[in-house]
Amino acid sequence: MPNVLMSYLRVTQHMSQQFRAHFGKLNLTFPQALVLNVLGEEGPIPISALAERTGSANSTVSGIVDRLEKLGLAQRKRSEQDRRVIYVEATQQYHELRKKAETNVSGYFNSLLGDMTPEDRAQVAEAFCKLDAVLTARTEGAE
Repeated sequence: MPNVLMSYLRVTQHMSQQFRAHFGKLNLTFPQALVLNVLGEEGPIPISALAERTGSANSTVSGIVDRLEKLGLAQRKRSEQDRRVIYVEATQQYHELRKKAETNVSGYFNSLLGDMTPEDRAQVAEAFCKLDAVLTARTEGAE
């Protein structure tokens, strides 16, 4: 049986290198691209929901949004209904960038797996779902 830990470490290292190279050409870090991907797919979203969707802390996402605002790719807007709630949305400039370049994180990830057969991709997806379920159960059991 292959060493799962070493395989995991090699895969994550390869994927990190691929993502850094690809999104670096767009002057984006991977976390910035991930946040933009969620914003581009889901529209205006509160920072807390954005943090949950990206698996990050609110403070981390807030810092990423600060940088994306400086780049003109995201903006914060206060809710009309509840002035305490702040939504984040992608700007028109981001939508134009998305049309020109592959900024869709999940689409880019899938393109990296393009050399695999559909059956192999399905096996990888199934294995990740199983691993996620086990880790989620363990995390929820620890709380």
